Amino acid sequence: MSDEKKNNAENTEIKKGAFYTGEYPNLLAKAGYTDDEINSRINEWFYQMFTSGEPQCIYGEDGEGGGFLIDTGNDDVRTEGQSYGMMMAVQMDRQDIFDKIWRWTKRYMWHAEGKYEGYFAWSCNLDGIRRAQGPAPDGEEYFAAALFFASARWGDGEPPFDYSVQARDILRHCVHQHTLTGGAGEPMWDPDNYLISFVPEAKWTDPSYHLPHFYEIFARRADECDHEFWRRAADASRAFIPKAAHPETGLCPEYSEYDGSPKQARWGGSSFYSDAYRVAINIGLDSIWFGPRPKYAKIARNIQRFFDGVGRDITKWMDYEIDGTPKSRPALHPVGLLATIAAASAAILTYDGTQGSEVEKLCLDWMRLFFETPLRTDKRRYFDSDLCFFTLLLLSGRYRIW
Repeated sequence: MSDEKKNNAENTEIKKGAFYTGEYPNLLAKAGYTDDEINSRINEWFYQMFTSGEPQCIYGEDGEGGGFLIDTGNDDVRTEGQSYGMMMAVQMDRQDIFDKIWRWTKRYMWHAEGKYEGYFAWSCNLDGIRRAQGPAPDGEEYFAAALFFASARWGDGEPPFDYSVQARDILRHCVHQHTLTGGAGEPMWDPDNYLISFVPEAKWTDPSYHLPHFYEIFARRADECDHEFWRRAADASRAFIPKAAHPETGLCPEYSEYDGSPKQARWGGSSFYSDAYRVAINIGLDSIWFGPRPKYAKIARNIQRFFDGVGRDITKWMDYEIDGTPKSRPALHPVGLLATIAAASAAILTYDGTQGSEVEKLCLDWMRLFFETPLRTDKRRYFDSDLCFFTLLLLSGRYRIW
């Protein structure tokens, strides 16, 4: 069969994801782990990350009902971490932690007026003083998704815990900021190509920001007038991700142009660096929630094969150009990177889970290495632990749509 005919056949055979079937595969069970072992690991890691005094802890509270995730490598609180913490809390059914994080976020990060009205300052000190005023769109999209799930799981309360109302307000600003601020502010998604921007003022993007599985949710729960926008955003991001991934290694750049080509910003960004690790989790989660895709499976296979060729000693991993050329510095977050390589298994096994195949064996090997690797305890633990916990939820079937 020609490649063209094979691709056409594959595209007509896309399987349904959990959104349609309600079934969330436990891929770690394929790797030989029991439900007790998996549940114990989930509870252990959550406890370690959110309990003061534990060497893995990345969570703190302010004594005034607020909670925050600490970027321990930079000693600040970021919308990335706050929104991640809320998503973890709703998945773990911890409304107490969720509400503390959201309370702190609204108190210190939310803009009530100006060109960033409705957005969130992306970085603050632990006392809430802002280090920056501008937003980072990955925070807003995670906030909205977590809030919608909280509404579905626990019900809406009084402001600011009227979760679904808060989520719709965030997304309204993301799409209509220019109009809502009288022309002063910019939307977070490009209105012409439906792709998320690196920051509202930028005309380029970050491949790891693209979360089509969230946009599918937004297309059903955001303001009705924006449902079509979010459907188009999901389609646009699914078309974009394969363009950004290197055709041989599967690696994406940290930043890219809207056409997927690497973007060199003044602080770097054209190589495979920390942000870019998240793409593997994103395509894995989209595959589980809304069905596997052949291009996702190819990207994931290429990532796993590339690092299998590099070797599985994570202490020797480096930063890389997207073609796989090693750079001069060691990987800053090797444990997190390992997690995302394991998470790539979701994009592969949901598409082609052929028993006993070399592809399946490689997936199982990476999942086992991930599961047996403990959380970091040093200063750089924050980002690694976030990626590890999301991967653990993903591969165990516990990262769910609520």
